[in-house]
Amino acid sequence: MTEISAPSLDALTAAVGRRVPDLMVEVREALAQRVPDYADFLAHHEQEVTAGVLAMLGRVVSQANDHTTDRSAEREFFEDLGRSQWREGRDLPDLLAVYQIGTRVFWRHVAAAALEVGLAPDALAALAETVFFFVDQLSSASAHGYVLEQEEAGALRERHREELVDLMLSESSDPAAVRAAARRADWPMPEKVSVVLVEPDDASGRRALSRLDGRSLPIRRPPLLGAVVPRGARSAERAALSGLLRGAHATVGAAVPPEQLARSLDLAEIAARLTKEHLLSDDPVFVADHLDAIIVHRDRRLLDALGDQVLAPLDQSPPSSRDRLRETLRSWLRHMGDRKTMAEELHVHPQTVRYRMGRLQELYGESLDDPAVRARLMLALAWRE
Repeated sequence: MTEISAPSLDALTAAVGRRVPDLMVEVREALAQRVPDYADFLAHHEQEVTAGVLAMLGRVVSQANDHTTDRSAEREFFEDLGRSQWREGRDLPDLLAVYQIGTRVFWRHVAAAALEVGLAPDALAALAETVFFFVDQLSSASAHGYVLEQEEAGALRERHREELVDLMLSESSDPAAVRAAARRADWPMPEKVSVVLVEPDDASGRRALSRLDGRSLPIRRPPLLGAVVPRGARSAERAALSGLLRGAHATVGAAVPPEQLARSLDLAEIAARLTKEHLLSDDPVFVADHLDAIIVHRDRRLLDALGDQVLAPLDQSPPSSRDRLRETLRSWLRHMGDRKTMAEELHVHPQTVRYRMGRLQELYGESLDDPAVRARLMLALAWRE
């Protein structure tokens, strides 16, 4: 590669240096059209930027003859510049546009200065190669820094959000601690939230979770798979959530303050179990619609014990008639003794209903007139079956 003599390099550096004020004006005007924020920055920090341009000029010119020069310092600087671009919420294309505009104007002045000092064409070509390779490397460094910062910030945010979810799902969440964790996680905390649960091995459930908006927080606590979603009181919000989850066999917990999310999870897990047992069949299941079923089925052992107790009189009947009597008793409780409606529901003659009720009166005696007994029978018969 053609080398440039030291006197020529010195003359070139001096000639370009004299053009720096005009160069800065042109760059600022060009930036104002494409990235005005940077033009404003240049206008307010012109002295510092000018000093940086002169220093960079010296580095570029000195490397025209020595391509082995260590550029690690420049790469580190421009990588940090890319990182700061992400932290400040700026777009990477804007920074790269600054490089392109600055390089274009810079090279036009370098080329003019090279002609002014009589630099040979082959030496000018070598200088061009150095300049554009140098800028390409620094652009790559900034892009690399931007992406690294983006990935690291994203990973940190996800870690903070996982910690936030763990905190909200703990049994003793302090509201102040939850608010602080939400700020660390960059999560605008709503007044109320709900748990959404899906089956981990259900592909439709996983797809539904992916459709939830960015305000939702994922729950990944095997065997649980779901999300924390903001909840409002408006029916439109519920309709939208229902549309997103339809067909996903999802369960939506009760809307609670964020620090009480464990309560929403507890009820949602019970509702999910009842759905598996085909006791709930909505799509999706909203816990708020089935609090009565959840209360009754919260502890199956208690429900079974109640059933065994209040239905014990039926054990005096033959097994062949026991189920029919239980069915008749359930219908009697549901329809408040309306035998015509009972007959229609049971698909039997009213006389058959009268006969069965007579048998039930024999088995239970006057206890069927006791409101407390009827309430216990309703619980056992309406929910146990």
